[in-house]
Amino acid sequence: FPPHLSFFFYLLYFSFLSSFLSLLPLPFVFHTYLLKMVNFITNNLSFIFKSHVVENICEYNEENQCGQISNLMLQRTTEVKSFECHESFLFHSSLKNPTRSHAANKPYQCKECGKAFHFLSCFKKHMKTPTEEKPYECKECIKAFSCSSMFRVHMKIHSQKAKYECKECGKTFSSSFHLEEHKRIHSGDKPYECKECGKAFSCSSSLSKHKRIHSGDKPYECKECGKAFSYSSHLIRHIRIHTGEKPYECKECGKAFSESSNLNVHVRTHTREEPYKCKECGKAFSCPSSFKAHVRDHNGKVQYECKECGKAFSRSSSLTEHLRTHSGEKPYMCEECGKAFISSSYLTVHRRTHTGEKPYECKECGKAFISSSYLTVHTRTHTGEKPYKCKKCGKAFICFSALSLHMRTHTERKPYECKECGKAFRQSSYLTIHARIHTGEKPFECLECGRAFSRSSSLTEHLRTHSGEKPYECEECGKAFISSSYLTVHRRTHTGEKPYECKECGKAFISSSYLTVHTRTHTGEKPYKCKKCGKAFICFSALSLHMRTHTERKPYECKECGKAFRQSSYLTIHARIHTGEKPFECLECGRAFISYCRDTINVRK
Repeated sequence: FPPHLSFFFYLLYFSFLSSFLSLLPLPFVFHTYLLKMVNFITNNLSFIFKSHVVENICEYNEENQCGQISNLMLQRTTEVKSFECHESFLFHSSLKNPTRSHAANKPYQCKECGKAFHFLSCFKKHMKTPTEEKPYECKECIKAFSCSSMFRVHMKIHSQKAKYECKECGKTFSSSFHLEEHKRIHSGDKPYECKECGKAFSCSSSLSKHKRIHSGDKPYECKECGKAFSYSSHLIRHIRIHTGEKPYECKECGKAFSESSNLNVHVRTHTREEPYKCKECGKAFSCPSSFKAHVRDHNGKVQYECKECGKAFSRSSSLTEHLRTHSGEKPYMCEECGKAFISSSYLTVHRRTHTGEKPYECKECGKAFISSSYLTVHTRTHTGEKPYKCKKCGKAFICFSALSLHMRTHTERKPYECKECGKAFRQSSYLTIHARIHTGEKPFECLECGRAFSRSSSLTEHLRTHSGEKPYECEECGKAFISSSYLTVHRRTHTGEKPYECKECGKAFISSSYLTVHTRTHTGEKPYKCKKCGKAFICFSALSLHMRTHTERKPYECKECGKAFRQSSYLTIHARIHTGEKPFECLECGRAFISYCRDTINVRK
């Protein structure tokens, strides 16, 4: 016998040898009996001895699967030391055969998949199992196993009662070891450090997995596309991309996922649970990855920098997505319309535009959204929260994209240039809309009157002229408008604010569009040309009015007498004949008029 085996081994060996030898012709009976004896007798023996006996029983009986497993394999133990190297282990299973682990590290390797084993018996079992076949499936959690013994061990996890509860969060565990490991999440204790890069982990298994990043070891390869992985779990997850399998289904809405972690995060959209809370600012998150990224923002920890433009990110995945903006790569394509995206999450959100699904609903007003980020931004319209502040002028915004656009007003940076006329824009969407002036494209058509628009927002506003809806009301005078932008401009008539000044003559205006039109009086530019007669105009509204002279179209009709007009302003003036309203009074003589121009004529007289 090897010299390092304990005295207890000899004691058991000589005590029971004669009895056991008589049973040798019946290996199955021998195996069953010996298992029972080991479980009973070895309770007070050293854990090293237990491991050795169990290991040899398993190897002796490698051809017979009797369905019994020694409970020693499941027991969590106190710290055990190897006599050979004095290394400590938390499980007796880690010390099954210390001499073998020192002499040869996993000498039995499968040529098919590269997986290696410490023991010949395990290797033989593996070789008998057909590739990728996992016939033993757990009905509790859908996890599958290639080996019946592994399956039986796994099933005990479900049958065991969770006795150990975390006082911090209430989560329960079936063993004190798992509870202690879990507690490190709350304490932040990370005793396992990587010697290569210094990164620390709360459990040894995480460190072992991490080490593969440095070694480059990727033993698990996908037969479908050849992609290799460091962990078998990652390969299993990846294979579902090819098979389309989504085994994790939400009981609330029936939505299915390829990963259990994604299901857990999704379930929180129903429960509104946000268990990850930032101690710095109190912000809560439903997803741990979002929480970690947020914490890095406070710490100022920017680990991943783009070599192309210098932009830095707190997550490697964010950098990967960003790099695609430089390369132009868009690997995620919509099967419905062919549109491609730089990330799978963008594709997921986009797909909802086809399905009409809006899973994120506002508790305040009931409005629903296709993504959680849209809901977050919308919620701020109720709370008034504006977390993104401009460092230049102090103006605050409800979302980062709005701040980014605002920052360009300080830098005057307009990165999006029209190839047709050279005009530059701060936003790509503005360029897209502008380009339609040159192409004449008007994709948004009114079903009521057939009028077409180059922007969806213009169509939305136009539809209100039919419905009479004016949802934006001035608090000062009660006047209502069909769009928020009109209300914003109108408010300046009360405040006297004119933020847009002409550099040529110093004249100021209440809106940027008024300044743009005014500037053309200096430049002589008339970009809006009539296709009928060639006459050009400085603004689109002037062209629209002119076009009616060719068509004789008079859409504005007086309800009182039926007279029609080309412009709404003409109808407004005409209506005063019926109402008797004369809002314009002469300061000289006190005479009143229905329109401003007549008032002017009277003053001149």
